Amino acid sequence: MRALTLAGRGMFSAHPNPRVGCVLARDGEIVGEGWHQKTGEAHAEINALADAGNAAEGSIAYVTLEPCSHHGKTPPCADALVQAGVKEVFVAMEDPNTLVSGDGLKALRAADIKVHTGLMQDAAIALNEGFVSRMSRGVPHVRLKIAASLDGATAMKTGESKWITGEESRRDVQRLRASSGAILTGVETVLQDDPSLTVRGEFTTDIVAQPLRVVLDSSLRTPTSAKMLELPGTTIIYCVDDRNREALEQAGATVKAVKGKDGRPDLDEILGNLAELGVNDVLVEAGPTLAGAFLMEKRVDELVIYQAPHIMGSETRGMVKTPSWLNLDQRFELEITEASIIGRDMVVTARPAK
Repeated sequence: MRALTLAGRGMFSAHPNPRVGCVLARDGEIVGEGWHQKTGEAHAEINALADAGNAAEGSIAYVTLEPCSHHGKTPPCADALVQAGVKEVFVAMEDPNTLVSGDGLKALRAADIKVHTGLMQDAAIALNEGFVSRMSRGVPHVRLKIAASLDGATAMKTGESKWITGEESRRDVQRLRASSGAILTGVETVLQDDPSLTVRGEFTTDIVAQPLRVVLDSSLRTPTSAKMLELPGTTIIYCVDDRNREALEQAGATVKAVKGKDGRPDLDEILGNLAELGVNDVLVEAGPTLAGAFLMEKRVDELVIYQAPHIMGSETRGMVKTPSWLNLDQRFELEITEASIIGRDMVVTARPAK
């Protein structure tokens, strides 16, 4: 459990690397601990070994992810554990990267170190759903965020939507943004709200990189004066028709043309490209049309719905735009995984039913 807690400290800074924690113990006492803070810096095992010093020899290591066995931006952690004289290793989950999965365990066993796998595996996977998704499916984990009234409205007929939910909910959205590699929206939201799509407030630190800002804009209607283009970080605009790309690129955007589907950029191609860019988690903050497209194409892994305790009436915009369903058996089934109160609002976390 302690190793998982340590891994969680990298929630906002470790990506695109996985969140990993490591604890070294001897005679029932912790002698060293560490976690992976940021890509390019020391991994959890290396930090734990440094913390333990000579006490690492003969210790038992508890690691949330299989120690790496290859040379990347840092040396192999499996080799470091062997050289430090660790006698036994408990690994929560194997590396989901099929190119290296199991190699770290083999290296440890080849050095006559006792290796155990699967201890608190589900919790370790939950901590790294995005990394697991990118490694095993070739796409990021997609989380759809919706802010609505109790009767399911996300904006008035005029488009007015600031603010539906309370300050506490908006602060919690910053937490979701900080844990994501990319924030995705549609051009209609850009035209209506001119959003920044940045992490703000308490989650803004020196080690937390701003997520990629992603806009789906079929015919490049994004204004060159859009606020997000003036901010530090990268804005990627995916389009189908790129005839207007030069002006947007001069304004600071990265423009990528992809194939079209139903009049908009193809979601599969976009998610695959974001995975290639190292994005583990995508937070979708979009209007009902794009939100509905993600749901109907089964590209949503999780929904986070903030609902404020008021009624906005019938002349409003809904959460998602769907086909014209006529029968109850056409419903999109969800499984609620968590429900809580934040300030005066209710937040419901759900997943598409299996």
